Amino acid sequence: MNLNLDAKKGMTYDAIVVGSGISGGWAAKELTQKGLKVLMLERGPDLKHVTDYPTAMKNPWEFPHRGKIELWAAEEYWANARSGGKPGEDQRHMFTKDVDVPYIEKRPYDWIRAYHLGGRSLVWGRQSYRLNERDFTANLEDGHGTDWPIRYKDLAPWYSYVEKFAGVSGNRDGLAVLPDGEFVPPMQMNSIELLAKAGIEKNFKNRHLVIGRPAIISVAQKVHTDLGRASCQFRNLCVRGCPYGAYFSTQSATLPAAVKTGNLTVITDKIAYQVIYDEQKNKATGVRVIDQNTKQTQEYHAKIIFLNASTMNTAWIMMQSTSKRFPNGLGNDSDQLGRNLMDHHLGAGASGEFEGLQDTYYFGRRGNGIYIPRFANWGDDKRKDFVRGFGYQGRGARQDWVAGATKDGFGPEFKDNLTKPGRWEFNIGGFGETLPDPTNRMRLSNKKDQWGLPIIEFDAAWGENTVGMRKAMMNDAAEMLEAAGLKNVKTRNDNTKNQGIGIHEMGAARMGRDPKTSVLNSWNQVWGAKNVFVTDGAAMVSSSCVNPSLTYMALTARAAAHAVGELKRMNL
Repeated sequence: MNLNLDAKKGMTYDAIVVGSGISGGWAAKELTQKGLKVLMLERGPDLKHVTDYPTAMKNPWEFPHRGKIELWAAEEYWANARSGGKPGEDQRHMFTKDVDVPYIEKRPYDWIRAYHLGGRSLVWGRQSYRLNERDFTANLEDGHGTDWPIRYKDLAPWYSYVEKFAGVSGNRDGLAVLPDGEFVPPMQMNSIELLAKAGIEKNFKNRHLVIGRPAIISVAQKVHTDLGRASCQFRNLCVRGCPYGAYFSTQSATLPAAVKTGNLTVITDKIAYQVIYDEQKNKATGVRVIDQNTKQTQEYHAKIIFLNASTMNTAWIMMQSTSKRFPNGLGNDSDQLGRNLMDHHLGAGASGEFEGLQDTYYFGRRGNGIYIPRFANWGDDKRKDFVRGFGYQGRGARQDWVAGATKDGFGPEFKDNLTKPGRWEFNIGGFGETLPDPTNRMRLSNKKDQWGLPIIEFDAAWGENTVGMRKAMMNDAAEMLEAAGLKNVKTRNDNTKNQGIGIHEMGAARMGRDPKTSVLNSWNQVWGAKNVFVTDGAAMVSSSCVNPSLTYMALTARAAAHAVGELKRMNL
């Protein structure tokens, strides 16, 4: 008996964090810095900062196929291949091989995953924007979904808190639609971008073009250098892993901060699949895991549990966490667990050419673009074809040697011309808001994976509201580029892209004001299991049209502070 007690004690912590991506890293940092002994569980293998970025410093000619996707890779990374170059030989080590962890598509769904320490914090787009005040009231205003249980003012101080630590580069633009934050110096727009900005803002009252706000350190501050992070080197090879720590990731920022406390234990290759719920105590006592390699099961115990396995996997864990109290999944009195899947729809926009500015160029390869904040259904811009709105991301650049693929010629003169920059081009693509819809959902199928765990089945698609929005995304883009002086403007509206392709999956365990309509309360606690917190994309109540990761960070920091306070007050 004493041996068993000792064994359980060795598996017991103050808090368990499931997942090591953006929100999981923040949970570990905040909880350890507040004095808790924390266990971080990651289902994938270890991946160390710098030393496990094998392609970060390679030149294009060092790849046998110049970074392209081989046929076998396109087959084995089939979902990743839908999003572009992710299975390429320069970056596929950062993504999950889909044949090893399949899923089922009742309706087509593009699920892009990164099962390793750090998760998708190593491969995210790094664009970091705050939701605005209306984003938190949109559901209440137009009747779609349920009301957020918090408002912008509740999250604003936490946005500031995480921005200072993460290192978000940006300009304070003074726009209500895109709230300002705590920024390191902005990156600079190039000549064509400045020209486009002037043309758009001159011709359209309520449209603005600003420099993007990425979690990339332009000028490192002491909070960053203390962790070994440095300023951006303008290589734009971020997806291979940043050995300089300039862009925010678990490995470069939150993990070293947590490790410095001496309070963190990290265990990889452990697939958490169930939260252990005590019927007598009305709270969770731990999690069950299965070893990815040995397939042996184990239990770990804690007073607080943070589920940060990413939207789908967090809901997947909760669905398997059944008990007499929760026969349909942990916190699922509302039957909303697994429902209301959202993403940002993309693939609609425009591009154009500019023949002037031949005497200007730019420095380096900026790993950032421009942003045009939402203007549709904002202020005086009222639309009849859709509710909510969209923003644009894009950039201007000069053609490089790749343009030679479509040009005639051969010999020394032809090669010499390829060393000279070509004409300026400008491209913008929309990111549109998706409405919460309970029929967009995921379920546990009857099929099992190689570990004997249920495979996820997706049943989700874009709604009718996206049809009119996508036309506007395309037409408005062309309208702005032409007003800015671009020529040969071409529009696009690619309807082959499925939900998931934006890699901004949200919903599945939404926050709310009532356990009858939601899974989490205003502090991201699971209804009926208040010592379990969910602060990744699963918690989102609506999607806005801005990249969501900064909101996950702020929600996590806020929830962690509340959790520790409640623990000290003996309420958990």
